[in-house]
Amino acid sequence: MVSSGKKEFTLTALVLGVVLAVVFGAANAYLGLRVGLTVSASVPAAVISMGVLRFVLRRDSILENNMVQTIGSAGESLAAGAIFTLPALYLWAEERPAEFSAPELLSITLIALAGGILGVLLMVPLRRPLIVEDKTLKYPEGCACADVLRAGEAGARHAKNVFAGLGVAAAVKFIIGWLKWLPENVLIPVKALRGAVGFDFSPALLGVGYIVGPKVSSLLFAGGMFGWMVLIPILSLVMPEAGAMWDAGNVKGIWSGYVRYVGAGAIAMGGFISLAKSAPVFLRAFRRKTGADVRKDGDREEDAGSDLPMKVVFAAVVCVIAFIWAVPAVPVSLLGAVLIALFGFFFAAVSARMVGFVGSSNNPASGMTIATLVVATLVLRETGSTGAAGMVAAIAIGSVVCIVAAIAGDTAQDLKTGRILGATPWKQQLGELVGVVASALAIGGVLVLLHRAWGFGSDAISAPQATLMKVIVEGMMDGGLPWGLLAVGAGLAAVLALFRVSVMPVAIGIYLPVGLGVTMFVGGMVRLVVDRIRGASSAEGGDTGTLFSAGLVAGEGLCGIVLALLSLI
Repeated sequence: MVSSGKKEFTLTALVLGVVLAVVFGAANAYLGLRVGLTVSASVPAAVISMGVLRFVLRRDSILENNMVQTIGSAGESLAAGAIFTLPALYLWAEERPAEFSAPELLSITLIALAGGILGVLLMVPLRRPLIVEDKTLKYPEGCACADVLRAGEAGARHAKNVFAGLGVAAAVKFIIGWLKWLPENVLIPVKALRGAVGFDFSPALLGVGYIVGPKVSSLLFAGGMFGWMVLIPILSLVMPEAGAMWDAGNVKGIWSGYVRYVGAGAIAMGGFISLAKSAPVFLRAFRRKTGADVRKDGDREEDAGSDLPMKVVFAAVVCVIAFIWAVPAVPVSLLGAVLIALFGFFFAAVSARMVGFVGSSNNPASGMTIATLVVATLVLRETGSTGAAGMVAAIAIGSVVCIVAAIAGDTAQDLKTGRILGATPWKQQLGELVGVVASALAIGGVLVLLHRAWGFGSDAISAPQATLMKVIVEGMMDGGLPWGLLAVGAGLAAVLALFRVSVMPVAIGIYLPVGLGVTMFVGGMVRLVVDRIRGASSAEGGDTGTLFSAGLVAGEGLCGIVLALLSLI
């Protein structure tokens, strides 16, 4: 554990963190609406924090740096949850203006605020079982962020590895994203598929693959290959519509229209399996006293009351749920508020555990949202809430839960960073709350401006994830959702669990574009070679490769944000 300097929760850290939260939230909102994915802001925020505090303001506190990145990274996660769902309301308003109207700025802000606060609060009781007790969860971006901050603490000897990776990644991203000298992905023709399988030119994905290691990256790759090499040919034989796409060479259409539902079903079942396996640990966490108990954990004694008080957390959660139901600007009934409470806690736990394997950048919060929308829409339909009112309510429920999942994953990564550096957990949790409040107040204006500038669903900002959510809700209300595909995914996850194969990485590999898995697999294989040469696996951070990989993640994130801001302007 590292702890240098007593400064942690300072005014300077709050101001700089809030600025970064708003900037990262706006930039990643644009990126997510354009390509359907966002870039984790934890490591970029840590790099900026280190640069501003250490080299500009001459402040020398690693814990203050950590607080800045804790607050700043919340913006990206909240933006991801919002853009994956809320643009569906604008799409309906454009397509069916007689039934729907575009959401008001106040509604977007309150939905984002409720989801962000719940995401932080629900992670509080999960910190000890996941961050402290579970040694199998690596939290790659949390470790990478700690590496960045420790490298700055140790001086130029270690920091040069981080900045070397940062420079390489930023240069590659600039060449690809601005100069267009290289393609964003490379397609390899596969005759048997009547199409092509590609991989992404992404330094950040290579870095994440190196950090998570060969096992997890191999499972992600296996899931992607299974989706493309096995599921697509089989579906083209047994489903006439998929067969027509196969004959037309539209392999990507089969993946997006059919295989992703299989992946969503596998993710949902994997979530239930993950929660069932972890239930005893979670129950122990709730039973543990929150007073001044002290337990031994490795070589460090830690106060069991170092989180926010559990009574305060519980009371705050109840207040937020009541707020969601009582405020007219949030189109959710009492039943909807109950569904948010149930799904919110479940997916907060699943998300916080999942990012321990694959990192926040690859947290499929949209997959969890699909599962929420399926159940929520079905319940609303069966209780008489149909038509436009029911569809809007379903999206609002899905939005809050999606933001909860995204924020819980980001909070878990930040708490892992704090665990390594010796930060105070309750101060970090307060910092996360500051970050989500600032981001929520800004995200509504960002969505309104982007919609007015280009319009959701246009070539500039196609909003792919929100479009998928819209289709799912429409299908549920009309009874046209492919339950069979979801059941196939759930069955596949159950079989993997029986053979003691980690379900989540495989399910995520099926759900995400295959190019992402290929690139991360390459990074994982590089890690395997490096470990073999060194004769032992790298520690939890600090080796040259991990530091360089942390720089790759930071470099692409920073350059991507700059390019997004230039495009937005």
